[in-house]
Amino acid sequence: MDSSIFKYILRHTLKDQVLLLLLTVLSLPFLYATLEVPKLIINDAIGGANVPDELFGYPMDQIRYLFVLSLLFLALVLINGGLKYVLNVYRGVVGERMLRRFRFELFTRILRFPLPHFKKVSQGEMIPIITAETEPLGGFIGEAFALPAFQGGVLFTYLFFIFNQDPMLGLVATALYPFQMYIIPKLQRRVNQLGKQRVIAARRLGDRIGDTIAGIREVHAHDTSHFERSVVSERLGSIFELRYEIYKKKFFIKFLNNFLAQVTPFFFYFFGGYYVIQGELSLGALVAVLAAYKDLSAPWKELLKYYQTKEDVRIKYEQIVDQFQPATLMDVPLQDAPPTPLDTAKACWEANKVAYAEHEGINLIDQLSFRIALREHTAIVGMGGSGKEELGLLLARLLVPTGGRLYLAGTDITALSEATLGRHLAHVGANAHLFGGSLRDNLLYGLRHRPQDEPEEEAAAYRAQQLAARQSGNSEARPDGRWYDLEELGLESEAALHERIHRVLALVDLNDDVFAMGLLGYLEPHHPQTLEGQLLEARRRIHNRLQQAEYKGLVELFDWPHYNTNLSVLGNILFGASDNKSLNIERAAGNPQVQRFLEEQGLLEDLLLIGYRLTEIMVDLFSDVEEDSDLFERFSFIRAEDLPDYRALLGRTGKEHLARAPAEVRQKLLALTFQLSPARHRLGLIDEAMQQRILQARFSFAEKLEARQFDFAIEFFDQERFSASLNLQDNMLFGRLVYGQAKAQARITALIHDVVNEVGLEEAIIDVGMDFQVGSAGGRLSLAQRQKLAIARGLLKDPDALILNEATSGMDPGAETRVLGNLREALQGCGLVFITSRVELARGFDRQLLLERGKLVEEGDGETIRQEVVAESPGDPGDASGGQ
Repeated sequence: MDSSIFKYILRHTLKDQVLLLLLTVLSLPFLYATLEVPKLIINDAIGGANVPDELFGYPMDQIRYLFVLSLLFLALVLINGGLKYVLNVYRGVVGERMLRRFRFELFTRILRFPLPHFKKVSQGEMIPIITAETEPLGGFIGEAFALPAFQGGVLFTYLFFIFNQDPMLGLVATALYPFQMYIIPKLQRRVNQLGKQRVIAARRLGDRIGDTIAGIREVHAHDTSHFERSVVSERLGSIFELRYEIYKKKFFIKFLNNFLAQVTPFFFYFFGGYYVIQGELSLGALVAVLAAYKDLSAPWKELLKYYQTKEDVRIKYEQIVDQFQPATLMDVPLQDAPPTPLDTAKACWEANKVAYAEHEGINLIDQLSFRIALREHTAIVGMGGSGKEELGLLLARLLVPTGGRLYLAGTDITALSEATLGRHLAHVGANAHLFGGSLRDNLLYGLRHRPQDEPEEEAAAYRAQQLAARQSGNSEARPDGRWYDLEELGLESEAALHERIHRVLALVDLNDDVFAMGLLGYLEPHHPQTLEGQLLEARRRIHNRLQQAEYKGLVELFDWPHYNTNLSVLGNILFGASDNKSLNIERAAGNPQVQRFLEEQGLLEDLLLIGYRLTEIMVDLFSDVEEDSDLFERFSFIRAEDLPDYRALLGRTGKEHLARAPAEVRQKLLALTFQLSPARHRLGLIDEAMQQRILQARFSFAEKLEARQFDFAIEFFDQERFSASLNLQDNMLFGRLVYGQAKAQARITALIHDVVNEVGLEEAIIDVGMDFQVGSAGGRLSLAQRQKLAIARGLLKDPDALILNEATSGMDPGAETRVLGNLREALQGCGLVFITSRVELARGFDRQLLLERGKLVEEGDGETIRQEVVAESPGDPGDASGGQ
């Protein structure tokens, strides 16, 4: 990147800057005219001194001349305003376009950072740099040359006008400029130094906050919250002191500018007034000079402000560039070059005295020499600190050797592009990252190498966005466009890709998990419409089977004329769900229309009283329970953090006339009542009489909803219709499990599975499960599920070799053995490199390598390795760490 921000600006916006300068120069004559015309109006038109007899062939008198000059002044004001508007908008566009380019370039550089560099920097540092610290650069880039040219031109125009009226007044106007030009930069340099320190301090603060968030479990487990507060407080104090010093110096500069600006008019009044009295200067000229000087301070202040901004931005730019230029930044061609073919049939990894070190003098890999055929199954075994994980990263070129040579298919692996390696190899680590989005998004992520050509009609709709991206030096590809080539994957159609997805899910033992997610999922527009009919058929079969003795009494079906005791109070009133799932318990409790309806039904006061009694019970039961106890999650209607609010509610609210209580109180109490289920919460608060009253309210609610008396919509439960507001399992079951029945969940789940297989819905439900949102970094999945999904992602692109770098360490032994066996069988004829600390998992591999402290100490068929590692592993503390 350019070392100077001005070089960077000119390299990308030279034409724009020239055009801005031309527009600036064009505006100056009009500006001068706006100063000259008022003088003519006062001296000639109003004073009557030089009124022409005619103008452009039209006769003139004093009134007409005044009218013409006034219109001319108005026209000049409009022209000046229009030119300023064009300049400001154009500057803004140029600045924002360059800010977009700069941020994109910084992100692109992050993609080229060597892996070890991320151990030295944190997200808390890098993210604010791109999102926040670059923000001032956008505003500055647009005005880097145009603003000083414009404001300097305005200043020169005003000064030229003043000198033109009287040279002495011109000297008076500029007398204090040399002093300001000397003292202001000195003060500003000190402000800049403090600003640089402030940026560094702010990054340290962000780094610590990010570190604390990442280690929040340790903070709670070790009771170190007070220590963390002290660390953050100290860093906040450093920022405060720096900003305090900056404010003092900045406002002193401002005070000095304002003071000097107010001193100059004294000389104007004294000398200008003297010249007017002596008849050496007209009153109109003095008034025009005073008006010009009044406007003169604005461009001067803008120039001083520009100087301050320039210095601040210059320092910020230099700091950012320095932060984004690690010594071993990946070369651009390695990331952008197209893939090159490899002779995979005879290819191999060949290491010649390969070494790898992250700290000088400490080799994690030390003088390794070996040969691994790309198509064979190899196990690399080692304890913690043996260098096995680093070797796996080297084989995938995620790390670069610091010594020796590593070849793949006869080519130095450091010279192969990411496109080549990304198509031929797949690496999966123990903590493989999942991106926010769906399971499907993460599975297909490994196929999104380069954008593919799109049909003309699809591409045409995005031409404007692509042009804007091109002008900003950004990627023109659409994230939701076509990103994988079926032919390159060896597939004939999307259906073939669909089959491969299901096959790899089965290989990694993930299909049951995805099936379970699908049961709890909802149908979306992209799912086949025929699914609704199949689900209804499954519902009919399940209900028939529920009549059998073994399932009798396990499910309470949704039945319009009857109260469902396993459904909540709100569920029984609505007996359906809002079409956009927005009318949840909290919102329904606070909805004025719902409260008004309950009052009309004579239920509001009673339901509020039930909520009040429930509050008393919860406060009494949980007052002495620790906040982090799982009892709140399992048994309480009130969250631990909300318990003090409900305790205070009891203290200030009586049981009488609760319907007249404040809206917030009514919402809290109704929200508790709405959660009650008589079968599950056997508190005696919803008796049979109340159930019948609620049932009558259901019927009345349906009538009013049909009459459109509410501003929300409800999709009622209907035995003969599919309900889009229910998940797939609830649609098939169409009821609620009866609470308290032994093993009801397992028995009903098995029943659903049986019926799903009968109807042929399993694959479709797995497709629905693929829409499951994995959360930030896959946080909604277990470690084992994340590892399985990461392996499936690698398998989906059909690599020539799969590298599993402790990638099964989070699975239970049974699942780990099954997955490994499936992969060994499925990858016959393809390469598999399995890196582990558990020697028993390496049995049966074509070759085995044993690493100790970065050195290759044994290789062969595994007999010697097994004996040696088994003998050492029980006492080796590195075993546990190596598997994580």
